[in-house]
Amino acid sequence: MDRLQAMRVFTRIVELGSFTRAADDLSLPRATLTHTIKRLEEHVGAHLLQRTTRRVRPTRDGEVYYNHCVRLLADLDAVEADFREAAAVPKGRLRIDLASSLARIVLIPALPEFLARYPQIEMDIGTSDRFIDLVQEGVDCVLRAGDLPDSTMVGRRVANLSQATVASVAYVQRHGLPQTLADLHNGHVAVNWASPTTRRTSPLEFMLGKRMREVTLPAPIAVSGTEAYLACCEAGLGIAQFPRYRVDEALASGTLIELLPAMPPPSFPISVLYQSQRQLPLRLRVFIDWIVEVMGEVR
Repeated sequence: MDRLQAMRVFTRIVELGSFTRAADDLSLPRATLTHTIKRLEEHVGAHLLQRTTRRVRPTRDGEVYYNHCVRLLADLDAVEADFREAAAVPKGRLRIDLASSLARIVLIPALPEFLARYPQIEMDIGTSDRFIDLVQEGVDCVLRAGDLPDSTMVGRRVANLSQATVASVAYVQRHGLPQTLADLHNGHVAVNWASPTTRRTSPLEFMLGKRMREVTLPAPIAVSGTEAYLACCEAGLGIAQFPRYRVDEALASGTLIELLPAMPPPSFPISVLYQSQRQLPLRLRVFIDWIVEVMGEVR
């Protein structure tokens, strides 16, 4: 029995909670994983996994063994990486999930340069604004906007984007152009942004010097998707706030009008999140560095 391979198989089954998912992730037959775990349990003299109809979980002994395996494999990977680093070429498959508007407008148009720089990297790209469980879904990293949730993931801030408060031409014709925050309470409405995770809505935010003011307006509609949020604003359903890169073209063409430009919303943080591990795969490290490079050009 290859004990290192058995430890890798065991840890992946624990992390994914399934023999089938682990087999797919490791590109091995499910029967091989079953045989490997049986041999491993015989070798250590303990029952390591508890199978139910829906999920595979570690036993108490399995949890102890899993924690030791994670540390040992991380140390081994780090030692091997130190020797490979100088001559290494980033390669392999990256599974990433991107905020949908950032993907469409900023990152995907820049991807040809990244793939030309690292031709041996292949990419699986998902686009969403929901919470992603990196371990369960087999994703290497996600790029998200807004404040980071409390989690075991590592977050690296890659940009702080300026924002704008906007409304459609038709909306301004109906409701007027506000000149002060007080004007917003005279018949104005908003399109509410609802968190895809919590469904809680957010007030409009305005910076007066170094102080932030929140304004809650009546809202005929609330949405949790970035494309729908913009579409509702363009349809004249209310005032909304966006990172400026998202509405630059609409402002330039006159489709949208910026409101209260002297009191913009606070800057919008963009972060890349990935699992905490001692040694990041080289393909993931160069991708994160490239994200920082690309987002540094966005304002």
